[in-house]
Amino acid sequence: MVHLGKPHGRLRSMRQVACCAALGITARDAQLGDGLPAEVFSLPQATIAETCSSPTVILLAPNLKEELPVLYLRLRDAADKRRTRIIEVSPRETGLSRYAWKSVRHEPGDQARVVNELLATPELRDQLDRGEVTVVLGRGNLAELPDFSLFAAGAVLAAQPEARVLPVVRRGNVRGAVTAGLTPRSEDGDATSVLSRAAAGDVECLVLLGCDPVSDMPDADLVRRAFARVKHVIAIDTFVTESARHAEVFLPAAAYAEKVGTTTNCEGRVSDVAQKITSVGTARPDWMIAAELAMELGLDLGFANYRELHDKMTASVAAFAPAADAKAVRREGVVTTHAAPVRITAKPHTAAPRLSHHFRLLVARVLYDRAIGTAQSPSLAGLAREAAVHLHPSDAQRLGVREGAEVRVAANDAAVVLPVKCDESLARGVAFVPFNQYGSDIRNVIRHDVPVTDALIEVV
Repeated sequence: MVHLGKPHGRLRSMRQVACCAALGITARDAQLGDGLPAEVFSLPQATIAETCSSPTVILLAPNLKEELPVLYLRLRDAADKRRTRIIEVSPRETGLSRYAWKSVRHEPGDQARVVNELLATPELRDQLDRGEVTVVLGRGNLAELPDFSLFAAGAVLAAQPEARVLPVVRRGNVRGAVTAGLTPRSEDGDATSVLSRAAAGDVECLVLLGCDPVSDMPDADLVRRAFARVKHVIAIDTFVTESARHAEVFLPAAAYAEKVGTTTNCEGRVSDVAQKITSVGTARPDWMIAAELAMELGLDLGFANYRELHDKMTASVAAFAPAADAKAVRREGVVTTHAAPVRITAKPHTAAPRLSHHFRLLVARVLYDRAIGTAQSPSLAGLAREAAVHLHPSDAQRLGVREGAEVRVAANDAAVVLPVKCDESLARGVAFVPFNQYGSDIRNVIRHDVPVTDALIEVV
């Protein structure tokens, strides 16, 4: 049995970990092949306030205006008031580009080389010497391996050993889940490896806790093959997602504001989650579901109610010890402690050269997409965009296409047809496709084991 989860609360994470440990489940992951390795949370950490007061912030992250808009506003304010100089290294213009002291473009797979070139300039070295340096590190491209961003961050940390990192991940409470221990316990225990084993027929049962790999995993082909061969699927979720439709057993879970607990944000701050409404139907808090499942299997996880679970967690997980102060958690939240810091070894890590007639694919999330929570909200569902491939105008001209024309985007023995949109902020040779939009699914051409995705684009 393997466990994939998308945690929405710290107590859910603790119950998941306890249940997994009791059942001997080592293949468990709180991310779906679209995040960062758990080790980044053991790098020297910065809080959001510390980041926004740093003289220098180096952005190696996705478009924060789309993915983490509140953090975007905090950094924009810091730059606008000249407290912070932002150095952005990205494949396209983002919401913070106009506020950045320097904003440099790179092809996907080439971020580390560009960072090293910047670090070698006297102007940048002078800026780094002015005080604290913070790296905002995230997964900016789902069509390339996360290694490229990690090695770019490693280059900064090698040049500036006292620099700190603010890891940014898309899903709520991933930081809390990782801290609680919802991470792979073996080299083949991450979500991508689990689904690879399922596709090979080596997985008996998948437990999906609030996650939807059919919609969220970058490699759609891998997910299809995995679900075609796995024998049993159990889903615990608030909505019947595309993945849950494959389940033999579906257990309804209470949604946010239908349960009490806590959640942990990207800086490691633990805040209260208060119950405001009653759950619909037979839905219950997911930690309660996990406890009762364990009892059916003859296991006692040692928790009878929410308070016992909270007390046990703050006592047994050192990082969460500050959360024992309930008043502090309710007031402004408390920041978790961190394990002994690790370092990324800074090594050159670049992709193979791109053929002149190919485009390097950039796939990134935007604020509104086909996520189940958005799709179920009548006031939000219409905000998701139609899928399109964004090209620099000179690239569109070279292909002989105008905006709105349909093109075939082919890579890794697969292809999708998308309309063209022109975007002058893109580097030439880069094709940007927003993730999880209506229409053709770009995930069909992404493969989890291909370092970067080079696509052939042709007129239909």
